[in-house]
Amino acid sequence: MKKIIISLLCASFVTPSFAATEISTSIALHGKPLLPSNFSAFTYANANAPKGGDLRLASVGGFDSTNPFIDKGNAIDGTQYLYDSLTVASLDEPFSRYGLLAEKIERDPEDYSWIIYHINPNAKFSDGKPVTAEDVAFTFNILKKDGGASIKNYYGDIEKVEAIDKLKVKFSFKNKNNREIGLVVGEQSIFPKHYWQGRSFNATNLDIPIGSGPYILSKIDAGRSVVYTRNPNYWAANLPANKGRYNFNSITYISYRDTTVTLEGFKAGQYDFRIENKAKSWATDYNFPAIKQGLVKKYEQNNALPQGMQGFAFNLRRPLFQDARVRQALAYAFDFEWSNKALFNNAYTRSKSYFANSELAATGLPTGAELALLEPYRKQLPASVFTNTYEPPKTDGSGNNRANLMAAQQLLASAGWTVKNGKLTNSKNEEFKFEMLLVMPDFERVVQPFKQNLARLGIDMSIRVVDMPQYINRERSFDFDMVVEGFPQSLSPGNEQRGFFGSKAADSFGSRNIIGIKSPVVDALIEKIIGATTREQLVTATRALDRVLLAGHYVIPHYYTGKYRIAHWNYLEQPTVKPKYGLAIDFWWANQQNLAKVRAAQGKK
Repeated sequence: MKKIIISLLCASFVTPSFAATEISTSIALHGKPLLPSNFSAFTYANANAPKGGDLRLASVGGFDSTNPFIDKGNAIDGTQYLYDSLTVASLDEPFSRYGLLAEKIERDPEDYSWIIYHINPNAKFSDGKPVTAEDVAFTFNILKKDGGASIKNYYGDIEKVEAIDKLKVKFSFKNKNNREIGLVVGEQSIFPKHYWQGRSFNATNLDIPIGSGPYILSKIDAGRSVVYTRNPNYWAANLPANKGRYNFNSITYISYRDTTVTLEGFKAGQYDFRIENKAKSWATDYNFPAIKQGLVKKYEQNNALPQGMQGFAFNLRRPLFQDARVRQALAYAFDFEWSNKALFNNAYTRSKSYFANSELAATGLPTGAELALLEPYRKQLPASVFTNTYEPPKTDGSGNNRANLMAAQQLLASAGWTVKNGKLTNSKNEEFKFEMLLVMPDFERVVQPFKQNLARLGIDMSIRVVDMPQYINRERSFDFDMVVEGFPQSLSPGNEQRGFFGSKAADSFGSRNIIGIKSPVVDALIEKIIGATTREQLVTATRALDRVLLAGHYVIPHYYTGKYRIAHWNYLEQPTVKPKYGLAIDFWWANQQNLAKVRAAQGKK
């Protein structure tokens, strides 16, 4: 969530004088948006893209709800097509927002404690009723009351949301220095108050909601698929931000129980577009007839987005993992180099940062402004923050990682764990054993070698694979020892870091702080990121946070690739100019002539 709009405030509502305020149609976190107020379309859009055709996508794990904003059930994919937000992102900029539901934005550039959004008078919900400031206020109030834990954390700095009149909504914030929050509220999907009044927001069901977005949820086949149909009366179809966008007549999500079945569904022509996340599958499974016949295209496309951190995540709420030496020791049992060669065709780069593939990643030793930022916390931090560049354990890839296991033994011994009768035990004669919780059976091939190396240390790690609903519920309640977890990042980190790593979120059911990190230094650095007044300050604070998180050994880092692996049936086309920071499939379209050939080959009419 990164959506922001700048507002100008009337003198009767704020202390600053009218002369101090600004009014604009777009806003950037730092500096000014790249596009002028009279821009005609995003640079990566084909404004003349033809409308028509049907796009079919895959969904994994089933569903039982149409509400993704609560910590109950498993929501359908694609709800972003139902709702408009106050602003929309530019995928060519780190963090700029352009008006959508909001026609204008008011703010005081020196006072970030408030922002006012002016609703476009033409904005309408799909039932024809106008979008008003009351709908915006209702949305945020219901989310603060009944929304999921991560949403509540994300919007924690909102003090009050009030409708000034029918088309003006004012946000008041607790913190004058949170530059990002005014943009963040601009990205939230806005709900119709008239639909939700009298309904339970915090309940799972398959009711079809009303929105103001480009598509209407037209069909639900429980447990199998959902269909979104383009709204022919979509109020914002001709806005500059939407030129060349939302071109398909319908978008269907077909549900599969696991990733293996999903790939077979793609080969069989059951859906049309796929991002392949498994290197081995990319190398070996894309030689089916439709590829050879030219009916399916397969290629790689550069990905300039931060890759975040994926890894084996410890649950610090478990006493077993509260000693950092133990967490560091277990990292020596994961042989990335062997896995990359034997399992992944050497397709991956080892993760060394929570912000990999970007300028936000910490490198070398802290110097200059970053060192100055960390210095006040020196006594609270491991010495390695200042003396060592973080490097995950390495091997020669042969599968013989004896040296690493010896290093692990030394760390475990220093933490009070020794091997007795082949079992790693502590002074209380408690054995070192824990469970790895998985939702994807495919990941067992990565976990099994890790399990074998742990066994050589006397550690008993069991593996349990559960279905998606059970996995979601266990993560929400922090009922696990270790999981495979990802922490996706944007080019402009901010308030969401509180949800990922903040102390308050560690005790909130359903929060994204699944690790359970409670660190005053981490909390302080997150606030430095949120309060950064320049891009340079944000980058510096983010690198400092990255360095501290790595030194805490909260995860055993996995790997990433800086490319999209794309496969799609050969009727889909995309603009010649690609956005810098995203794939932007919403700007793709159907070649009608090719679509007829593809559907015939798939056995479809």
